Amino acid sequence: MSINRDNMNRLPGIGMRIVKSAIAVAICFIIDYFRGEQGMVFYSQLAALWCIQMYRANTKQNAIQRTIGTIVGALYGLLYLIMSPLVLSDEIVHMIIGDIIVSIMIIIILYTTVLLKKPQASYFSCVVFLSIVINHVKDSNPFFFVWNRFLDTMIGIVVGIVVNDFRICLHPNRETLFISGLDEVLLDKKEMLSQFSKVELNRMIDDGLNFTIATMRTPASIIDAVRDVHLRIPVIAMNGACLYDMETCSYLKVYVISHDESKSIISMIKEAGICFYTNVIIDDMLVIYYEDVEDEVNRQLVKKLRTSPYRNYVKRPLPDGESVVYFMLLDLKSKIADFYRVLKERGILNKFNVVTYDSKDYEGYSYIKIYSKNATKENMIDYLKEYSSLHNVVTFGSVQNIYDVYIDSKNANRLVREVRKRYEPIFEK
Repeated sequence: MSINRDNMNRLPGIGMRIVKSAIAVAICFIIDYFRGEQGMVFYSQLAALWCIQMYRANTKQNAIQRTIGTIVGALYGLLYLIMSPLVLSDEIVHMIIGDIIVSIMIIIILYTTVLLKKPQASYFSCVVFLSIVINHVKDSNPFFFVWNRFLDTMIGIVVGIVVNDFRICLHPNRETLFISGLDEVLLDKKEMLSQFSKVELNRMIDDGLNFTIATMRTPASIIDAVRDVHLRIPVIAMNGACLYDMETCSYLKVYVISHDESKSIISMIKEAGICFYTNVIIDDMLVIYYEDVEDEVNRQLVKKLRTSPYRNYVKRPLPDGESVVYFMLLDLKSKIADFYRVLKERGILNKFNVVTYDSKDYEGYSYIKIYSKNATKENMIDYLKEYSSLHNVVTFGSVQNIYDVYIDSKNANRLVREVRKRYEPIFEK
């Protein structure tokens, strides 16, 4: 039987959360040994595993839930142990009335977590309470179990927090701005972000990594692609035409084509008979003006893109006085090639930043995008360096000899691994 190496390469790796979980379980065994095995290591290990989370904020939140739940459950369990010998002296009465009291106390316990405004801890409160009053009420010293139950859980919580927060790198590089491309750099060829990349990238960003994206996409398309990434540094969008703050949904810097220049370009496009879209920013909203859409491909494009709440398609000519961020043209390859030659002959390529490329979604079609001459990633990176006060920059991209670090698009996790090597240099081999 042959082994498909491509399938093997697609298997997810063993992440640090898995390794840390095993380490936490082992530490609980060691602590239990030095305690003389007086408690129940099982409860320590459960609490530790509950606290091993992908992100530190989740670890602290889970630790708080487990602690409050354990305290509430243990206190009510202790109260039941104190009261039951006084009220339930007869064994038959204890079986009937005791079960009723335990059931009623569940209501009290759940309501207590509501009063404490910690409803997430309700499950753990009930588990601790029931483990005391159901399994250990007849022990020779049930109060000893209550104490050990509480102590075991607290040991597990501490172990989980310490192991989850442990880092090998003591001096992460928080003075450098890391700028990555998006398509086939951070995202794979299917425009997907791997689970490993998402978790590791978010972990480093939450720790202080200065990371952002530079792409030809609009902010709307960026949001769709990386909505699970905790981006805090503004992104460079539209091929360097704008700097967009993902947290405030605002444009911090925009390079535009003047209205007079835009009218001249529109005249040339109409003369060539090519369908085009005029992108304008109004009050931090991206507005795309378009006119009659004659072919099926462009109708599909409008239908697909206008569903985004971050794009506003308006069927009308460019209003008077409006400056343009960029023009997007989509048509058959032959028409786009002919028009590109016209732009070159008329000197437009020297006056503006013009980009042309084949469409991946529509076979036989190509794009032309026309930006301000100043609208380049390099110019916007310089502006972002001043804006963020981060003057040391490392760029990552899929084109050799253009970026500081070349990323092979065949490896979906390469970008994050390269960032990690530079942010947490202890990982470098």
